[in-house]
Amino acid sequence: MKGFRSTTCLVVLLTLALSSGCEKKDGVLFYESNRKGSADAPVKDVPKDILVSQQAFTTLVKQVTPSVVNISTISKKKLVQPLFQFSPFFHDFFNGEQPRYRRDTSLGSGFIINRDGYILTNDHVIRDAETIKVKLSNDSVYTGKVVGGDPKTDIAVIKIDSKEPLPVAVLGDSSKLQVGQWAIAIGNPFGLDRTVTVGVVSATGRSNMGIETYEDFIQTDASINPGNSGGPLLNIYGEVIGINSAIVASGQGIGFAIPINMAKHVVEQLISKGSVSRGWLGVSIQPVTEDIATSFGLKKAAGALVNEIVAGSPAAKAGIKQGDVIVAIDGTEIKEVSHLQRLVGDLPVGKKVEVKIFREGKVFKLPLVIGSGESAAAKQVKPEEQQPATWLGMSVAELPREMRMKGFSGVIISEVDPEGTAAEAGLQQGDLIVSINRKRIENLADYTRAVAESDTKGSAVLLVKRGNASIYFVLNTR
Repeated sequence: MKGFRSTTCLVVLLTLALSSGCEKKDGVLFYESNRKGSADAPVKDVPKDILVSQQAFTTLVKQVTPSVVNISTISKKKLVQPLFQFSPFFHDFFNGEQPRYRRDTSLGSGFIINRDGYILTNDHVIRDAETIKVKLSNDSVYTGKVVGGDPKTDIAVIKIDSKEPLPVAVLGDSSKLQVGQWAIAIGNPFGLDRTVTVGVVSATGRSNMGIETYEDFIQTDASINPGNSGGPLLNIYGEVIGINSAIVASGQGIGFAIPINMAKHVVEQLISKGSVSRGWLGVSIQPVTEDIATSFGLKKAAGALVNEIVAGSPAAKAGIKQGDVIVAIDGTEIKEVSHLQRLVGDLPVGKKVEVKIFREGKVFKLPLVIGSGESAAAKQVKPEEQQPATWLGMSVAELPREMRMKGFSGVIISEVDPEGTAAEAGLQQGDLIVSINRKRIENLADYTRAVAESDTKGSAVLLVKRGNASIYFVLNTR
């Protein structure tokens, strides 16, 4: 009993000693600021401009976030073959084994553009989707229907039928953007609802990226991650200036958004008829380099050099000739090839325009009636170009109609010589070539021109689609 009492006393003494050692000397567990200018706050006088900026962001987010939606889809995807086996593209369309499929889910973003329930997003977010679920900011979930999609600009419109009043986003004017202005992105990266990131407009007019057919991207360092696709990029007024679309996976702070002005033209047509009609000149064009500008007598390297004309096309009827340099359309000076493509593509079919060309040291103005790109598709590919072309030990062919109907573009590798340069670089039968030297490949005509340019240059950088993966290959053409 005496030993027990001694042990108990020792435990009590140790407990009291530990308690007294852990106790705060001033009796305070933590310090809490009342943020009313008291001495408790680490910084007593925050600059007013910082407080105003912070309030501007919080007000903007509160006003705009309700119009941003979470889009989830379920689609049927082809199973991707192992990297060193033939591509599923080859098996599906060149009499190979029957493809296998799996159910796949994906997440993206979008924003409501009117009270009728129309939602703007990226085409790649909803492409091939069998079911689309749209979740609003109040957690209501609706089934979305595809109104129309445009793979060439990666823009799509879906619709929900809602009995409740819908908050809508306000579209701004992306043509007034200046580098350095604030940019705010809202979306659902990695499924994290309505995430807000802030940065600046890093650049405008980014093209020749090899991402889409028609490119005029806004570059921003506001964080854009998987799941942000289709969400809005905003200015400080809360106006939508772009649609978040792509990222550079190997770099940080480099994201791209489709200018909202480009989207406006596409959305009008998608809602009215479910598809997009684009203007067409009927010419094949190439960049005007410094050497070409000097040899042609141009003051600067700008415009688009005509190297081929489709018989019976609007350009042929207007009198445009091979070797002409298109320098302006309806008073708008042409900066480069992609600028001309975007400008003509946005023009309505049947519109009469004035084309300014440079020919043999003189400037001419020619009236031209814009044609339809859809009706001209068959004219642009000559019969002899439909035959597979052999280059660096590989043969290619036009894409089957089934693939084009699904939004694919490019040419498909139909045969690879195991001893050739292409095989040595790692290219495989069934790979889809979508760009060469960052120039988009739509068909064999584009491929043939790109091959000729690459042979002159001595090297080629190919962007290849293999299953769900995009891979770059560098080939020596000499």
